[in-house]
This record gives sequence, C-alpha cells and structure tokens, in this order.
Amino acid sequence: MIRTLLPTTLVGSYVQPDWLIDRERLGSRLPPRVRARELWRVPEGLLQSAQDDATALAVFDQLRAGIDIIGDGEIRRESYSNRLANALEGIDVDHPGTAMDRTGKPNPVPRVTGPIRRRAPIESGDIALLRRLTDKPLKITLPGPFTMAQQAQNDYYPDERSLALAYAEAVNEEIRDLFAAGVDVVQLDEPYVQARAEKARVYAVEAINRAVAGVQGLTALHNCFGYAHVHGNETKKPDGYSFLGELATSAIDVISIEAAQPRLKLDVLRELRDKIVMLGVLDLADLHVETPQLVADRIRAALDHLPAEQLWVAPDCGFKYLPREVAWGKMRAMVLGAALVRNELG
Repeated sequence: MIRTLLPTTLVGSYVQPDWLIDRERLGSRLPPRVRARELWRVPEGLLQSAQDDATALAVFDQLRAGIDIIGDGEIRRESYSNRLANALEGIDVDHPGTAMDRTGKPNPVPRVTGPIRRRAPIESGDIALLRRLTDKPLKITLPGPFTMAQQAQNDYYPDERSLALAYAEAVNEEIRDLFAAGVDVVQLDEPYVQARAEKARVYAVEAINRAVAGVQGLTALHNCFGYAHVHGNETKKPDGYSFLGELATSAIDVISIEAAQPRLKLDVLRELRDKIVMLGVLDLADLHVETPQLVADRIRAALDHLPAEQLWVAPDCGFKYLPREVAWGKMRAMVLGAALVRNELG
C-alpha cells in the first residue's frame, strides 16, 4: 500500500558501478537486446555476489536520498529488457536475429523459434535481498509484451500480435510470482508503444491487459521517448505522445511519462484522469542537478490538471547512463522538491 502523498520513486535503472560493468563500452553501443556478458568486469563465478553488493549500494543511495518507493536499480541487467527476454523458452540464444531499433539502426535481438514460455521465476528470487535492506514499498520493472515483440525476430508465430500475446502470458506468470514474493508495484516498460504507435493501436493494449490479468497488486507502465543518452536532447524528442490516451482504457493502475526533458504540455494528463500518473520531473539530458524549487514547480504545474492523490514523482527515464554523483544529486533534489509541495498541501 502506497500511503505517502506525492510519493517519489525511480523509473527503473540506477547507475551500475564501474567495477561491476564496463560503462564506457555500454554507453558506446545500442542497448543490448541479446545477452552481452562481455560487458561485466567480474568473473562469472563471482558475478551474482557482486551484483548483490551493487544492488545494495543502489538501495542505500535511494534510502539516503529519501525515496519513498524503492527499486533494485536494474543492476543485474545489461539493458532494461534483455534479462527477461532471453530467459524464456522459445528463444534460440545461440543464433540471434536482427530487428530495427527505435533509433532506426539494426540491432541483434532474440530470435523466436518456438513457443514462448517461462521456464521458472526470473526476478522474484532477488526480492529477499531487497526485503532485508528496507521495509519501504518495493517496485520492480519488467519489459512489456508489446516492446518485447518489437525487439525480436519472429520465426515461429503467425504474426506480431500472436507473439506479443505469448510474451504477455509469460510476463503475467512473472508478475504473479513477484507479488507473491512481496513486491508492492510491478512496472512494465513499454517504450515501443510510443515509437511504433500505429502497430500499438492494433494490439498493444490487448497484450498489456493480458500481461496484468488477474494479478493481485498495483501495476504501472512506463511510456517514454527513450534514454537521453541514446536519443539525444529535447530538440530530438517530440513534445507530445503519439500513444497515451489509449492507455486510459488499459487495466494498468499507474502510467509513467516523461515531462521534464521534452517540456511536455501537461494538459495531456487529463487524458489519464482515471489513472495514477508517475510524472517525470528530472531532465536526464541535462547533467546539471535541478534545484528542489524547479522540481516543485514542475509538480505544481501538473497539479493544475490532476489532484495530488493521483501523482507520483519520478525522473523522466532511468539513471543508467548518468554519473553516479549526478544521479544521486537529481534524486535528492526530486525528494526535496516533492516535500516542498507536500508541505504546501498540508
């Protein structure tokens, strides 16, 4: 249960330490869709314990900053989607396919050669560590079924819709296990509903609804324009969403959107008046740390369109590519800015 007014949280990723992953190499390429084990600096036999330690650091930074809903920082992942997407049956991990990334460049992707099924829980085994570190509400992220279908080479299913619905069944099983393990919020990352809105209008909401059907817990969906590091500054991003109002009809409880970097026109929030909105208030293309007053102003602007009870406060996107000191500074400013507005509201 999330009881805090204007609760703060991360979108998903936090900064992975340089001793854990080759950040320079990671930042010089497209986000990996297949496994990229060569990015890790730690030998395979020590990797899990090293990832545990780095996850604890990510949680500690969030607690030190005062974040209300804690995440694992996606420390164990090479990208937001590839850990789960490559752990499923039906994927030929030895012979990847190719698909066009949302940047317009070809990228190696999972090649689907059989029925998509989940072999075993993938993320839920990590929750015990988080629960030892904090009693605060927990949020875990998963790639959404529409986005995974766009990030795959389909050599088995008759069409993309069928593939997306198969992914949705696997995601549904994973969500159920996460809630059973003690997670409070499960977030689906669905950037491709924005990038490929025409296809999304055909079957994305159907796949998303299937992914969350019957689950017992709060669900969120992140709809974004992509990492600032990958997609550039605000001059390269639209100032409005091509797929947003459609999500108002979905079964998702919380919709996460970017607002700070693209200078989003916040009247679009009225399209989501029946949802909780996780509002992006940190511009991750700008390495300068926002002041708490600027963050508060961005929150106040949203309150012209939605009541405080329907707003969560977050960065625009993940912190993955930022310097750690910048990420922590922005996170702390976000917490202080939310507190300013919370105090005004009484």
